[in-house]
Amino acid sequence: MRWAALATLAVLAVGMTLLQPWVMGGAYSTGVGEQRLVMLSDGSRMSLNTATRVLVALGREHRTVKVEDGEALFEVAKDASRPFVVKAADAEVLATGTAFVVRVTPGSQGISDALAVTLVEGQVVVSRAKGSAAGEPLSGPMLMAPGERLRLSGQARAATPGPVQVDRPRMDQLLAWKRGEAIFDDVSLLEAAAEMNRYSSMPIKLAGAGDLSGLRVSGVFRTGDSAGFARAVALLHGLVVRELPDRLELAPNSGAASS
Repeated sequence: MRWAALATLAVLAVGMTLLQPWVMGGAYSTGVGEQRLVMLSDGSRMSLNTATRVLVALGREHRTVKVEDGEALFEVAKDASRPFVVKAADAEVLATGTAFVVRVTPGSQGISDALAVTLVEGQVVVSRAKGSAAGEPLSGPMLMAPGERLRLSGQARAATPGPVQVDRPRMDQLLAWKRGEAIFDDVSLLEAAAEMNRYSSMPIKLAGAGDLSGLRVSGVFRTGDSAGFARAVALLHGLVVRELPDRLELAPNSGAASS
């Protein structure tokens, strides 16, 4: 009787498991300066860059990932019966088996999130997310080709949205973070400092930003090495580095200007 009762309980337990929807996933995140490789149960891979948070739900009919913040490289396992959908900002990226990068820059003070989608290989379709405002820049689905980057800049939600930008960035530069590098090719000092700040809790600030706004930066730098970046830029442009408790400041060399 005892063994019969145990067998009955086992059958009931299996039955209850089979009746539940098959959904797997969870929340995955990285801290500032951290990277993480996540292997999903369907065989797909997610490489999370610094300060990134994603939510995953793998069901019988759909595979869904929401990028709440940060940047991630998706290498999607092929499964035509279960589309792989990445939701970010006010857009959705639809794929079946491909590799692409999604980067979300959070908005603030009424400005919507900025979004960049770069297709490494394969094919994806980017469209406006269900339920988003009709005035969003993506008026219809956009089919991307390998090597293309689609960018939606953050816009004031009450204003007319700007156009969708499509370009072809250097892929080695765009994926340099996977090697722990940041590559700049004649970008503004303000832009370069903002990119370096993504990887460090010791931010770089520009003192007298108006005087430094015309400076340009090129080179390869280690992500997380804010001090090394600041020293290199200071040496290149004749600036001074001020090491404060909560930040590094790049400032014009007033002594050199007066001499």
